[in-house]
Amino acid sequence: MFDALMITKNEDGETSAAITQISEDQLPDGEVLVAVEYTTVNYKDGLCMSPSGGGLVRKYPHVPGIDFSGTVEASSDERYQVGDKVVLTGWRVGEAHWGGYAQKARVKADWLVPLPQGLNTRQAMAVGTAGFTSMLSVMALEDHGIKSGPVLVTGAAGGVGSVAVAILAHLGHEVAGVTGRPETADYLKSLGATQIVAREDINETVKRPLEGETWGGCIDAVGGAMLARILGQMQYGASVASVGLAGGAGLPATVIPFLLRGVNLLGIDSVMQPYENRLRAWERVAKDLPMDKLEAMVVPATLSDLPDLTADILHGKVKGRVVVDVNV
Repeated sequence: MFDALMITKNEDGETSAAITQISEDQLPDGEVLVAVEYTTVNYKDGLCMSPSGGGLVRKYPHVPGIDFSGTVEASSDERYQVGDKVVLTGWRVGEAHWGGYAQKARVKADWLVPLPQGLNTRQAMAVGTAGFTSMLSVMALEDHGIKSGPVLVTGAAGGVGSVAVAILAHLGHEVAGVTGRPETADYLKSLGATQIVAREDINETVKRPLEGETWGGCIDAVGGAMLARILGQMQYGASVASVGLAGGAGLPATVIPFLLRGVNLLGIDSVMQPYENRLRAWERVAKDLPMDKLEAMVVPATLSDLPDLTADILHGKVKGRVVVDVNV
């Protein structure tokens, strides 16, 4: 028997979460059994832990947690041997399939990647889906050419934003971080941001479809009106990597920035990324994310902390990267 944070739903449709003892026999099918060491907290985890399941959870009881890292305990797939260190992000684990908010998880071998050299399992979850998405975004901007001048990062104090700021600064880019929390300015500067942009200064659309050419690139975790405004501020031929919708799923924009400035809007999906690109991104993380900056982002937690933390992340109250030690 081992511990798992399990969500249940009663006959009235009300959900509740509690740490529960479960057995390996209760785990879903899969080729690889992993002894989970660390997991983390993402916006999707907050949705899955919400009363409605965020439209992501289809069946109860359910174990959320869209990321985890740990050690292979049993495997019927020749790619993974007992004792191998592995990482999982995406593939709807923690949503449609039981996830990492437990001390063990059984998953398909295709969903795993080997832990890259240079990272331990704790650091891998300090990165997690948020940091993995940040690296995919940086790679997409690089593939399309980052222009001179500052690169804008919205939601900069969050999980995706924090890692993006640190990576971009390490690569030598001038970074401007957007935040609605003035108290995070020193934190962002410690990660490498050279400019702090107040959210209210950029959060509303304007009547002009084009403004001054300000940003050489952008990683946007907010969407909505802010993204629409940013498109009109991009330099000619610059790109925006779109990774989130904390500000809404709508896009009240015009096509003018695309037609007159050749701006590129790049959609970033971390869930269904092909295996080879996953390896490429994780190898880049190990190379281009300074470990001292990563450690500065970490907020330590345990399984019992998760109900409060997943509620906080939905309200923008979580700074940096939560690393959950599931065995404490």
